[in-house]
Amino acid sequence: MALSKFGWILIPGFLALALTTARSQVFVVGEKSATEGIAADFTPTALPLPTTKMTERGRRELVRDLVDEQGFAQRVLPMGTGLTLRANGSLSPSAEEYRRLIYQKGQSAGPGDRVLITAMQFKGDRIILDLNGGPYLKHRFLRHIELNDNPVVANTGEVATGSRVTLVFPDFVPEISAPEVKALLKPLIDFGVKSSEQAYAETLPAPLKEAIVAHEVLVGMNHRMVLAAMGAPESKIREQQSGDPNGARYEEWIYGHVPQTVHFVRFVGDRVTVVEIAALGKPLEIYNTDEMGGYNPPPLTREIAMGDRKTGGPDDAPAPPPTLRKPGEAAPAGGPGKVQFPTTSQPSTSSTNAPPMNSSSAPHLQ
Repeated sequence: MALSKFGWILIPGFLALALTTARSQVFVVGEKSATEGIAADFTPTALPLPTTKMTERGRRELVRDLVDEQGFAQRVLPMGTGLTLRANGSLSPSAEEYRRLIYQKGQSAGPGDRVLITAMQFKGDRIILDLNGGPYLKHRFLRHIELNDNPVVANTGEVATGSRVTLVFPDFVPEISAPEVKALLKPLIDFGVKSSEQAYAETLPAPLKEAIVAHEVLVGMNHRMVLAAMGAPESKIREQQSGDPNGARYEEWIYGHVPQTVHFVRFVGDRVTVVEIAALGKPLEIYNTDEMGGYNPPPLTREIAMGDRKTGGPDDAPAPPPTLRKPGEAAPAGGPGKVQFPTTSQPSTSSTNAPPMNSSSAPHLQ
């Protein structure tokens, strides 16, 4: 009898628990559902490759021309390593393994996202390119080392979200140029968008454009032309005294280091005045005469864009003082036009109404 009494009490609790469980449903997204819309089709390239092995100079030029280059992802790129592209060949892993790789490691960039080449390595028959910081954090091993209970590199909790693409060649890395590498990477990354330096170089005369394409610096170029031709320098020497009797100062940009060919580009203001080329085993080459052929680039101009206010127009007139009157409403006749302040010859009216200091109506002032 007692059990039946307690049983009737427990039945509503079990019914409420069953209803709650029926309302709350858990959906688990599997690999097939998560990767269903990811395109994995691949079309190999057909680019003729050079037959000579890459030299040290070609490697340096390739790093200089490709690092910090921006493109747009043609497909979903997975985080981490594991993506291998054979020159004019297949993409590894296969379509099914490619989707599984994205499901397990996550997405580094989606189709149309901006991608930046941040590092390059050359190993045997392959070129390794790190995208958007690569799969590993900088100083990832030093983060585990401490000296006197102080970490060598602070652990900020940052997580690597970049990707790595390995471009493999048949036998060795050939003497390939940056545009050819971009063409081989076209199934993954589109570099068709022009950089600001490339767009600027196309506005210059033909001799200057050819010099920039050949990565040559001419005496008379400005900073922007040198950046388009050589990229950012490895080091700079600023504000050093020159031999000018007027006390002019110069800035020197240095490209390369020994035993490589070293270029010294000297600026006075915004113009190159001296170019020195120091090659190993060769005499120093010095160029200090104008090589621009009389071309003088126009000065920087400012264009009025949407949102800018043109000067010299009616908008420059001083704004009227704030008022409570409606637009177009005139001031009343005989009314005060300005705020009048009391003067010595015109006593304030408020003082006549103030009670005297010894008055009983203002006991708090006594």
